[in-house]
Amino acid sequence: ILTRSFALFLHKNGTLLTTIENKIATVQFGHPASNSFPRVLLDRLTNELTFLSDNPEISIIVLKSEGNGAFCAGASFDELLAVTTLEEGTRFFSGFANLINAMRSCKKLIIGRIHGKAVGGGVGIIAACDYALATTESSIKLSELAIGIGPFVIEPAVSRKIGKIAMSEMTLAAHEWKTAAWANQKGLYAKVLETQEELDLEVTTFSKRLANYNPDALAEMKKVIWEGTAHWDKLLKERAAISGKLVLSDFTKNALIK
Repeated sequence: ILTRSFALFLHKNGTLLTTIENKIATVQFGHPASNSFPRVLLDRLTNELTFLSDNPEISIIVLKSEGNGAFCAGASFDELLAVTTLEEGTRFFSGFANLINAMRSCKKLIIGRIHGKAVGGGVGIIAACDYALATTESSIKLSELAIGIGPFVIEPAVSRKIGKIAMSEMTLAAHEWKTAAWANQKGLYAKVLETQEELDLEVTTFSKRLANYNPDALAEMKKVIWEGTAHWDKLLKERAAISGKLVLSDFTKNALIK
């Protein structure tokens, strides 16, 4: 078993841990604020997935987060509040753009282990997984409109997975949690399990089975899954600029303080 651990210098920046066993790399991120993402943690995860993409000893990546609470609360509100210029805002939202593009272009299939709720960017990360397994606790919400912005960066990934109509329904009902069953029905989750124990068993069984398939066939399948998304490098950067501008509004500043 090989382990790569990044215990970041400041606890507020979170942690990242990768364990490699039997051709499966398990990447776990964590943050004390409901597994939200400050920019430094986004960059760490992006770089790690890029590194693992070229590792010939790996066939499958399992992406998970720490603890028993939320899977991912999206962007760091503290960092959003600290944004004072368009350049800073664009740079911050580019973190999610870079991560989604790294997941998209990664040569390995990424299996998401979704144990709890996800908001905003967390939903985008789930959508960028090639296959996601969840529990009944894994409700989802796109709350961005309620704070004066929108899910512009993650929208292509979410719409690709659940369709434009379902994405619009989530976005406009920014106050509303969608259940794991709803997410399963729309195609975000491949399967929903009752407990974390059942989830872990399913993730282990499924990833082991995939890891025993022809790695070249898996790599080719990854390309097929993401056909038609080569323009996302440019598109997601443009979307980051939209969010970067909106986050400067008084509406958003006031909403984040409340």
